[in-house]
Amino acid sequence: MKYIVSEDVVLSRPLDGPLAAHIVEFAKWLHDEGYALGTRRRRVMLASCFSRWLGQASVDSCRVTSEHVARYLRSRGRRVKILPCDGANIRQFINFLRSRGVVPAQEVPPRKPSAVEQAVHEFEFHLLNERALATTTARNYSPFVREFLTGRFGGGPVPLSRLCAGDVVGFVQRVAPRLHLKRAKLLTAALRSFLHYVRYRGDIQHNLAAAVPTVANWSMSAIPRAIPPDLVRRLLASINRHTAMGLRDYAIILLLARLGLRAGEIAGIDLEDIDWNAGLLHFRRKGGERAILPLPTDVGTAIAAYLRHGRPRNSNCRRVFLRSRAPIRGLKDCVAISCIVQHNLKRAGIKAPTQGAHQFRHGLATDMLRHGASLGEIGEVLGHRSPETTKIYTKVDLDVLRPLALPWPGGVR
Repeated sequence: MKYIVSEDVVLSRPLDGPLAAHIVEFAKWLHDEGYALGTRRRRVMLASCFSRWLGQASVDSCRVTSEHVARYLRSRGRRVKILPCDGANIRQFINFLRSRGVVPAQEVPPRKPSAVEQAVHEFEFHLLNERALATTTARNYSPFVREFLTGRFGGGPVPLSRLCAGDVVGFVQRVAPRLHLKRAKLLTAALRSFLHYVRYRGDIQHNLAAAVPTVANWSMSAIPRAIPPDLVRRLLASINRHTAMGLRDYAIILLLARLGLRAGEIAGIDLEDIDWNAGLLHFRRKGGERAILPLPTDVGTAIAAYLRHGRPRNSNCRRVFLRSRAPIRGLKDCVAISCIVQHNLKRAGIKAPTQGAHQFRHGLATDMLRHGASLGEIGEVLGHRSPETTKIYTKVDLDVLRPLALPWPGGVR
């Protein structure tokens, strides 16, 4: 006799045990999250067997803990082969039940933070709540402050009043040389911010922030690494648009190449951000500022093709671009977009200037400059707050720079 859980998931035995009433809902949730049929069948089967074992052990749903998972797997292992992911699959079922209040949340005794962690936490609170800085700023500063305090005080107490200029200089001289210039600049910015905060608190009397060495990083010292237009065309042509993932990747790379959006800006686009009637794209710039750009026809067509034929229809997520594998969610951040670029470059065998998404932004600016666009126009498209940021693109093409050069006062000799 077979027991039907859903249209495509059938068990050989009826559901039993304290969690049996929730397994059908669990099966539906797995389907809605986009899990493959084989995966769903395995997880529903494990959930059914786990519930039956709980019933045999006289364990009520209100007393289920993660410890029962280990005990069940030991019991099951005496009869059948255990797969490496079985424990994680059952824990997923338990977390599903916890989210619905069926199984109580597991109480984890709070871990007392170390003195260094406590100091870093207070500094983060100051940045976020008193200085109203962005979360990313606090997240970028914290590791450097943590490393500085750990190197100075180890795992013991953190008497900030004992900090001196030698501690500051020694830390920068020791850590900065092994970092990229931009990371080294971030280190010194984090350290100055923390030392201003410590002085503001009254822990130190002297301005130790002035002791932080300056890292040389001259403005516009490097040339932007821009992907050439021919490589962009090759990359787009190599993408298989007969698959859901190909439709998504094609639309994303076209957004990078045609509008010069940052990776994080693309990851954050919601369905409501596209005005199809007016042909406009609304999005959030770096720093949260709202911006609007015209949506080119080819970009709009690519996005529409993904929405119609590639994007999972049963997802409730409002983000335009979703993961291709379960659980189906919106692409998390800029890292996900960069991974898509890297994967497609590698698959196409293209040796681009970099493996990241920002090269398309540089490529668009370079191409606009070569076709006669002004720096102001380029800066407006890219969303640069300062004209100085856009000036770096004047270094990419000597043919563009040559007419701007002043004549030699003595004439040609």
